[in-house]
Amino acid sequence: MMRTSTSNILHQLHPKQPLVNGNPRGSYSCYWRGSIAQTFGVLRSRRRCSQLATVAAIVEEFHKLESEREKPRFRWVEVGSDITEMQKKAISQLPAKMTKRCKALMKQLICFSPQKGNLSDMLAAWVRIMKPERADWLSVLKHMRISNHPLYIEVAEAALVEITFEANTRDYTKIIHYHGKRNQLEDAEKILLRMRERGFACDQITLTTMIHIYSKADKLNLAKRTFEELKLLKQPLDKRSYGAMIMAYVRAGMPEEGENILKEMDAKDIYAGSEVYKALLRAYSMAGNAEGAQSVFDAIQLAAIPPDEKLCGLLINAYLMAGQSQKVQIAFDNMRRAGIEPSDKCIALVLSAYEKENRLNAALELLIDLEKDNLMVGKEASEILAAWLKRLGVVEEVELVLREYTVKEASG
Repeated sequence: MMRTSTSNILHQLHPKQPLVNGNPRGSYSCYWRGSIAQTFGVLRSRRRCSQLATVAAIVEEFHKLESEREKPRFRWVEVGSDITEMQKKAISQLPAKMTKRCKALMKQLICFSPQKGNLSDMLAAWVRIMKPERADWLSVLKHMRISNHPLYIEVAEAALVEITFEANTRDYTKIIHYHGKRNQLEDAEKILLRMRERGFACDQITLTTMIHIYSKADKLNLAKRTFEELKLLKQPLDKRSYGAMIMAYVRAGMPEEGENILKEMDAKDIYAGSEVYKALLRAYSMAGNAEGAQSVFDAIQLAAIPPDEKLCGLLINAYLMAGQSQKVQIAFDNMRRAGIEPSDKCIALVLSAYEKENRLNAALELLIDLEKDNLMVGKEASEILAAWLKRLGVVEEVELVLREYTVKEASG
C-alpha cells in the first residue's frame, strides 16, 4: 500500500516549495510563520478600521455636543413690556381664574421664539421654579388647545414624560386623537409606541381611535388587526368601536363586511350611530346594490332612527341604478305617505326613472300631483325634465298642458 506523508500532501497543495529529503526547502515552519504574520496583519488592519470608525463616531458626537452648546440655553426671565401688541393682546386674554404659575408659563409660551432657547429647557425651568401640579399642566394645555396655540402639541407631548404631569392612558389617547384628526398616521403610531414602552395598557378608547386613524389612511389590514386586539380586552365592545370598524370596511369599498358587523351588533341589541347607517346605505346606493340598500334601510328603522329625505333619496337612487324603476316609484310613494317631504334630488331621481321607460304621462301626473301639495320642482329636476322634453321635441305641447291645468285650478 502506498503511503502519503503529510509533507507530500502539503507539497501537492503548494508545489512551489521544493522537497528536500521529503520536506520542502526552508521547512514549513517558515510557511506557517508567514501565514500567521499575514493573518495578524489583516487583523491589525481591521482593528485599525474599527478604531477609525469609533473615532469618527466620537468626533461626530463631539460635534453634536458642540452644536448643542452653541444653542442658547433658556433663561427664565419675567416677560416685560418690550413685547409686540399681538403678544400683549394674547396675554390680556388669559383667563382671570388661571393660577399665577400657569399664567407665568403662558406668558413665556406666548412670547417664545427659538432664539430664546429650547422649548424643553423652558418647560424644565418652569417645573424647577414653579413646581406645578397636574392641574396646572391641564389648565395650560386646555387654554393652548382652545386658543389654537402653535406649540400646543409640542407642550402636550413634552408633558407626557414630566413626573409632575402624572400622565395616564387618556393623556396619550388625546394626543393620538389630535394626530388622527390631522391624518398624521406616523405621529399617532409614535405616540402609541411610546405609550406601550412606558407600560401603559391600551384601552378600548385608544384602540378605537387607532381604528379610525387606520381607516382614514386606507390601512384596512391594520384596522382589522387593531379590532382583533380590541376583542382580546375581554370587555363588551360599544357602538363606537363597532362603528369604527364598519366605517373602515365602507371606506375600503367592502360594505358587505360592514353589514356583517352590523348584524353582529343587532344580535347584541347594540345600535350604531346614524352616521354609520348612512355611510353603509350610501355605499350600497352608489354601487347600485338595491338589496343591500333596502337591508340597511330596514335596519335603520329597527334602530328607531327616523328616516329623512336624504336616506330615502339614497334608497331611491339604489333602485334607479339597479334599473328597478317600479321600486323607485314604490319607495317614493312610501316616503310621501310617511309624511316626508321629497327633496328636489328625490324628484329628479323619479323623473330619471320615468325617462328611462319613456313614461312622459306619468312624469306629467307627478308634476301635477306635486303642484297640488304646493311642492315646487327645483333646479336638478327641472334640468332633467327640460332635457327630456327637448329630446322628444314636445316642449311647447307640455307647456300648453301645464298652463291649461293651472287655469282650471285657479278657476275651480
